Amino acid sequence: MTPPGTREDCIHFGEKRVVATVLLLLALTLSAYAQVVTPVEGESWLEHLHRAFDETSMGKSSGVYGPAAPMPSEWPPPHSALQLSNKFTGQSTTLYGSDLYRLKCQGCHGASGMGAPSEINSVIDPVRATSARMYIERMKKVGMEVTWKDAASLAKQAKGMLLDRLHKGGTDMPSPNPSLTDAEVRSLFAYLQQLAGIPSAEKRQVPVVEPPLRVGEHIVKSTCHICHASVGENPSPEGLLEGQIPPLNSLTSRLSLNEFVTKVTVGAPVLEGSPAIPMRGRMPVFTYLTPDEAADAYLYLSLYPPHN
Repeated sequence: MTPPGTREDCIHFGEKRVVATVLLLLALTLSAYAQVVTPVEGESWLEHLHRAFDETSMGKSSGVYGPAAPMPSEWPPPHSALQLSNKFTGQSTTLYGSDLYRLKCQGCHGASGMGAPSEINSVIDPVRATSARMYIERMKKVGMEVTWKDAASLAKQAKGMLLDRLHKGGTDMPSPNPSLTDAEVRSLFAYLQQLAGIPSAEKRQVPVVEPPLRVGEHIVKSTCHICHASVGENPSPEGLLEGQIPPLNSLTSRLSLNEFVTKVTVGAPVLEGSPAIPMRGRMPVFTYLTPDEAADAYLYLSLYPPHN
């Protein structure tokens, strides 16, 4: 088969071959971790909370939106080449607590862990409560003396409550789907302690080797699924202007791998309204995700189609 003659057609043809090759590699190794990875399903977390996107800062705490929309005469924007690394071949990667935080928590709680008040709480104070030393120091500042035994007991209780929340989520916090392994929890908890300024916490992060589909699952279920329902009808340009959010199940048919990676990591305009014109759109740009990680999310959705 010979690809069409234009440069843009050649780029699309080459991209399809890249996607097909990587999907094949992933499918060949799928049985090794098929018990771990599962499809995303159900309503978005915004729907679960009965909130409209415009009524909450959830999903906006990345703080960066895409480039300004081009003039209608400049639509569609020029097609850029994929910016994936040479390791984008379905290889596993080593993640630390800081990486797990990026993939699972930063979309809502921000890079510092301070959250997005008022509906997204800071993680800092609950994590500091797990340190007996910090608890004693805090009590001293308000003129109260606490024994080490009492502080250690309270810190142990706080740690148990926090770990339970990491495993199960909360009233306004999604459950950590996919469920975290013990190694992931230890590494993530150590990074949360590092964010909270607990001494030597950075030394307690443990490396976790993750297959690419697991990385994609983390991103889709803990970041994308906050705003995007798993399945549904694609909104029209008028619906997009009114605030409707496209479902995840149509994503791989609507966007190529390159378009998705671009949309997630640097932003891209969309057609909205009637008549439809290019606009910036509402989706934040997740600058803290690498192109390879965004591609893992796309391939995860390709091999594990979302369902109700």
